[in-house]
Amino acid sequence: MLLGPPRLPLWAWAAMLCAAIVAVGVAWAVAQRIGIERLHDTGTHKLDLYAASLDSALGKYEYLPAVAALRDEVVALLRNPGPKLEHAVNVYLSEVNADAHSAVLYVLDRRGHTLASSNWNEEASFVGMDLGYRPYVRDALDHGAGRFYGIGTTSGKPGFYHSQAIRDQGEVIGVAVVKVSLDHVENAWSDGSDVALVVDASGVVFLASDPDWKFKTYEPLLPAAAAAIESSRQYAGVQLTPLRIAVQSPPIDGARIVAAGPDESPSRYLELVHATPEPTWRLMLLMDYAPVGALIRNTVAFTTIALAFVILLFLFVYQRRRAIQVGLAAQEALQQAYDELERKVAERTADLVATNAQLNREIAERERAELVLREAQDALIHAGKMAVLGQMSAGITHELNQPLAALRTLSDNARVLLTTNRIDDVRKNLTLISQLTERMGKITGQLKAFARKSALQLCRVSVRRALGNVQALLERRLRDEQIVFTQDVPADDVTVWADANRLEQVLVNLVVNALDSMKIVSLRHLDIVVRERGDRASITVRDTGPGIAKEVLPRLFEPFVTTKEPGAGLGLGLAISSGIIGEFSGSLVAANRPEGGAEFTIELALARETHDA
Repeated sequence: MLLGPPRLPLWAWAAMLCAAIVAVGVAWAVAQRIGIERLHDTGTHKLDLYAASLDSALGKYEYLPAVAALRDEVVALLRNPGPKLEHAVNVYLSEVNADAHSAVLYVLDRRGHTLASSNWNEEASFVGMDLGYRPYVRDALDHGAGRFYGIGTTSGKPGFYHSQAIRDQGEVIGVAVVKVSLDHVENAWSDGSDVALVVDASGVVFLASDPDWKFKTYEPLLPAAAAAIESSRQYAGVQLTPLRIAVQSPPIDGARIVAAGPDESPSRYLELVHATPEPTWRLMLLMDYAPVGALIRNTVAFTTIALAFVILLFLFVYQRRRAIQVGLAAQEALQQAYDELERKVAERTADLVATNAQLNREIAERERAELVLREAQDALIHAGKMAVLGQMSAGITHELNQPLAALRTLSDNARVLLTTNRIDDVRKNLTLISQLTERMGKITGQLKAFARKSALQLCRVSVRRALGNVQALLERRLRDEQIVFTQDVPADDVTVWADANRLEQVLVNLVVNALDSMKIVSLRHLDIVVRERGDRASITVRDTGPGIAKEVLPRLFEPFVTTKEPGAGLGLGLAISSGIIGEFSGSLVAANRPEGGAEFTIELALARETHDA
């Protein structure tokens, strides 16, 4: 006997539909609440860590202006400015800044005029600049100290400024300032799909884990705030465009749901706000709302399936009552269909759980492999530097021994001249001693900079300066081996996107290889040619050696491929150099010259300089 569809009253169908809608709505609300609470708890913990790291970064260098203010030479320079005192204070500030690893340390008079700076011997020196328009100068003069975040009008690099009034006999005579870079804080925050921001009192985002959000306005910029930013040049050279922010819910436990983004396609986030060491700043964390949406979808889907199951079960019972007369056969068939449905649901659930676990294991394994690879690459690059320094050690020792011997002779002469009261001659000897120590300082400074182990950091790099550092490191060998060395560099300096330390390592390796190849020839010419081609720059190193064997040329940049004598090298230098240039999105190629010798050409992206007013 066949049964038709269950015939329920209309009110029964309406009641079931209303109950289902209410159940789905309750499941949606509960899932959203649980998801938001999870995000809130996770985000609050992250914000506590971020606030602690920001507080540590801001307070780490706060003592430096006070240290500089206690220096007698600094007070003397502010009282009676002069070239000799200015040089002494410049050197002192440079040493303190280098030891503390801050960005810049400098001293200003009451008018905001920079008298001395740790970057006095750099192209972007602050010495002689008028910085009286900066708020931290007036705050230090009026209140004893100042704190300020802004973009440098000379360097174009953002940083946080600590200022401290310099007092002498109860009178404020100047200001000591230290600039601190917060790039490492931003880099530590850039993890995952969440966005960490620091917003100032004007609503400008000046720290962000995602660079696309940086120097945007989080809320409309008021005219008074815009005027203050313009007068202080706080964000010089940057156009402050608004972010796209749309509030989608009222605050829930102090957090709200927003649609935000720097472009035309904003994403949904849970917005959390945390206090910062600076009372006018806000530390914000935009937690990706996608996990909440996924939880809601899964919960609603599960609820719908459960409701469907309940409704089906209800209809089954109802139909069963109608089907009593059908007998045991119909009941058995219906039970089989029900069991099959449960089996498929269980199998599908087990498959999904196993697939998810496998995916998580593969992701974790890949992350571990990438970390090991990065560490190995950094170690190999540093080992390459140490190998080059080892090859140059004899020449460097000679370069240091000559001025040391001269220092001893000049010191002994000065002692004899003092006994005979020949003060003018003593002054000459002391001047020579100062010049020799400065020369030795430059040599050791270049060695320290070259040997520094640092992570990759792309920035604008001056090719002229990089070549100058390479020449200074290899000057002794060039002279001893009677190399005719020429550089063809455009009059306007060429800047490229690279890591300065690693670019110098590649250039040193190429020049050392060229010198090694010319040991067996009498004509020893080494030429370095720099050219610009569109948006790319090329650096070509040419020698007059025997060239590269044809069978070796195709495999030259493979590891352990070398043309040197056994024991003279492992064949890793060019492989490391090629890898470094590849990290800069550049290329390194080798070729034989028709007139004899080899040439290596580096191609890198140009970095156009924009100078501040």
